[in-house]
Amino acid sequence: MSIENENPENEKLNSEVNPSENQSVEEVTTEQVSETETPNSASEEVVAEENSETETQHQEIELAEENYSNLSLNETLNEMETIVNKDDAFAFSKKFNALRDHANHKLADEVEDKKHEYLEQGNPEEHFEFHHPLASKLSALVNIFKEKLDVFHKAQEADHQKNLKERLSIIERLKNLYTNSEPGVNLFKSIREIKEAWGNAGQVAKSEFKNLNNNYFHHLKMFNEMLDLNKEYLEQEFAHNLEKREHIIQRAKELLDEKVVQKALNELQYLHKLWKEEAEPVAEEFREKTWDEFKEISNKIHERKSELIAVQESEQQENLDKKNKIIEELKTLSATQNVNHSFWQQAIKRVEDLRTEFLKIGPVPKKISNQNWTDFKQTLRDFNTTKNDFYKNLKGSQIHNLEEKLSLIKTAQDNMNSEDWDIIVPLFKKLQEDWKKIGHVPRSQANKVWDDFRDACNTFFKNYRDKNNATGDNWKENYKNKKALLEELKALMDEEGSVEKIENIKNAWNAIGKVPKDKLSINTEFNKTLREKLKLNKINEFDLKEENLSESQLTDKARKIKNQIADLEAEVVQLENNLAFFNNPSRENPLLKDTYSKLDAKKEQLESLKVTLHNIIAGE
Repeated sequence: MSIENENPENEKLNSEVNPSENQSVEEVTTEQVSETETPNSASEEVVAEENSETETQHQEIELAEENYSNLSLNETLNEMETIVNKDDAFAFSKKFNALRDHANHKLADEVEDKKHEYLEQGNPEEHFEFHHPLASKLSALVNIFKEKLDVFHKAQEADHQKNLKERLSIIERLKNLYTNSEPGVNLFKSIREIKEAWGNAGQVAKSEFKNLNNNYFHHLKMFNEMLDLNKEYLEQEFAHNLEKREHIIQRAKELLDEKVVQKALNELQYLHKLWKEEAEPVAEEFREKTWDEFKEISNKIHERKSELIAVQESEQQENLDKKNKIIEELKTLSATQNVNHSFWQQAIKRVEDLRTEFLKIGPVPKKISNQNWTDFKQTLRDFNTTKNDFYKNLKGSQIHNLEEKLSLIKTAQDNMNSEDWDIIVPLFKKLQEDWKKIGHVPRSQANKVWDDFRDACNTFFKNYRDKNNATGDNWKENYKNKKALLEELKALMDEEGSVEKIENIKNAWNAIGKVPKDKLSINTEFNKTLREKLKLNKINEFDLKEENLSESQLTDKARKIKNQIADLEAEVVQLENNLAFFNNPSRENPLLKDTYSKLDAKKEQLESLKVTLHNIIAGE
């Protein structure tokens, strides 16, 4: 009979209610043996002595705790999500709580790093704000796990009630066996069936366990007394337990050759549990002999702990050497001075690779673990400080370039409406040449300063061209017509057909030529009123059907639409990246319902703008 397939008679009954913790084998066995009495004093002495010897000589084996310190935040959340998605997630409560604590620690570290970088840039501490993008996922996983645990406990309570009824029925069978047994009943077979049923019955509530267990063993004692020292029964019981002991000893001998020390220690602990629960008592002449043999083998297996410790120490030292090597490379990168932008971009990528590699390496000796981690974090901060100093200096030169370009823009804007053609035309050509010679400006300002400079230049040269073609234009009549259109636009309200009226007014406006220079403010007033009417009627400016637009007006409109399309595409990419954080990003997931709604709305708006842009480019 295989030891691994032995089913302890009271293993399920004696388990703690909490699925993540196991009741001490010694505690349960002591209670059972102390309340189980054989029919005569000799048998009672065998049980008491054997139980006492087991308690004093057997040592429990500690199970190695799992180490999560090497997991990144993403890996930790993935592990937590894997547990949450398990049907038996409640069985991993201890692991989930350890992962949750580790994730909170990692979040705190990363927020602290962000704060450090923020302060390094010279910002005031009271203005620091940072919401970690993975904090919401952590909170969601914790809440879902709590809900699953609550469902499990409710189901477990119902299961305990069912098991309680079953065990009470078994006790009643036991009681009837010695109070109402009929002639010819095979008592040995019947008691074996009852014991097997008791061992296979499920768990009950912890509050019910003691009384239920005492009741069972009381009737078992009464049954044994009823046998009136039935020697045949006792001999069969002793022989049955002796056979179990021999199987346990044989399996323990095989563990001496087990290569994985931790596996041997774990299984030895299980064998001691079987010895206490299923292999007692035996005949007195075999009691000490079998126990001494099993104890001797156990001691030899325990002696192999030194092998396990040696292997662990060797692995931890190798891990320490690897981590120190990474720290040294980071220090070399941090000490680099006077290099260019290309170097720092490559260095940033290399540092991220080194950081990932460092976190994947296993544990180091515990006595220097904290110092090793502190050195690693400090080296990263030193690298970031050196990198930030470089970009601060680079930003200074870009700011100087920005000031020069702003000066050119002001000169262009001050002269863009001048009609002193002989002087101003050469001036604008010189401004354009000087612009090309100036270097880069901060990226956040690059598009704006170019648009301002280009608009000023375009305005001047357009005026210059129009001046040559403006002979005969009735500018006063144009102003009169535009004034009438402006009043008509102001009179519009939120009513049926207002969209078509706005389109007609704007198309008519575009078809009218220039107005006198002293009346140019009417254009600004018209644009302001147009925006108000569009907002009142909830209309997107780009959705208007416009006609009679000049080439420059069409170009300006297309540029604005392109910018809006780029912004929307960036938002869509960001939302899709957020969804990628989840292993199961389906639309049925209640956590992602709002995200999918936003994503669909932005995609619909994006397609509409692309159609509008296509129509402008195609000249429709």
